[in-house]
Amino acid sequence: MLQFTNILKSAFRSIMKNRMRSLLTSLGIIIGVAAVIVMVAIGRGASERISNNIASMGTDMLMIRPGMSMFGGVSRGAGSFNRLTFDDVERIKAEATYIKAVSPMVRSGAQVVGAGNNWNTSIQGVGPQYLYVRNFELGSGEFFTDRDLSSRRKVAVLGKTVADTLFKGADPLGEEIRIGNTPFTVVGVLKPKGESGFGGDQDDVVLVPATTALYRLKGGKHIDMIYASALSKEHMYDAEKELITIMRASHRISEGEEDDFNVRNQAEIIAMASEASSTMTMLLASIAAVSLIVGGIGIMNIMLVSVTERTREIGIRLSVGARPHDILTQFLTEAVVLSLAGGTIGVTVAFVVAAIMSKYSTFTTAITLDVILLAFSFAGLVGVFFGYYPARKAAALNPIDALRYE
Repeated sequence: MLQFTNILKSAFRSIMKNRMRSLLTSLGIIIGVAAVIVMVAIGRGASERISNNIASMGTDMLMIRPGMSMFGGVSRGAGSFNRLTFDDVERIKAEATYIKAVSPMVRSGAQVVGAGNNWNTSIQGVGPQYLYVRNFELGSGEFFTDRDLSSRRKVAVLGKTVADTLFKGADPLGEEIRIGNTPFTVVGVLKPKGESGFGGDQDDVVLVPATTALYRLKGGKHIDMIYASALSKEHMYDAEKELITIMRASHRISEGEEDDFNVRNQAEIIAMASEASSTMTMLLASIAAVSLIVGGIGIMNIMLVSVTERTREIGIRLSVGARPHDILTQFLTEAVVLSLAGGTIGVTVAFVVAAIMSKYSTFTTAITLDVILLAFSFAGLVGVFFGYYPARKAAALNPIDALRYE
């Protein structure tokens, strides 16, 4: 232990003799460690943000979407074969035991005019339980009822973005807007929700009764999607199986035939988004780790120069009894200390950069202990790997030849 302490002290003395050179030698490690930590922090921050935004749409939500059609053996893509109807929604309400809420959804886009202003936005026809399924809240006014659906009433609930754009802060309740050429009465305004997990503005929407959207605005007889909410997250897969059974019966699909719809749950969407984000994070971290390798090459070059400069010193030490192992340990220790010192500074730089990015940019960063330890350990391994060759070269010197070196 005492011998190792002496070697460590000797390594620090050698490094401190050439402070500027030591700092420049460690620069590659500093940049590499900082880059790896920041890249992983950005990736994890983005992953958390996406997961939270997706979860804000309802953690126990399931979506029933149209299936896929084939033409000439070629797929027309997901959603190309639509047989979803209001009857499917009513059947789910009547038969499902693991579902606590369900809502149809009819999508449409239109120019909305109100209070002398206009705005192109998304029109969504939904049912009375939509707010519960999608985890929305009313800021003011009221929401649709089953009676509004059955009578195809022309009423609308505005998202905050639409309300602010059209009415400029004035109370829109009771006011009339025009969606396309059809007049609607505003009966409610949603509380702000913010971005979705995919970057869309969830407040840039106008909600109307689903029957009104389908028969008065869009036309046709098929709805675009069905939202359902499971009893709890623990019952998600039971609810999914139950929905598949009910939908197959509703569409009279025989055993062995493929579904003409597909059911997705929110957990799967979150997992897919997280997996994609993790893959991108690993890619960014791998690219950043290249600078650690470059830093290690820099350490090896400087250590080789140091061996050349200190050849006479090595010869003296060997001649007075130092073993080649001692010389190897000393130079290897110097390389590792240089690398770890660069790693320490790199961690500090990473925290500073992450804090600045979180405060002055749209990036969200999440630095965790495991990433710090991983980057720090990798920096130490770089020091060992690239410091070994110069240390081995120093230990292999012939004492007599080393003493003669000028």
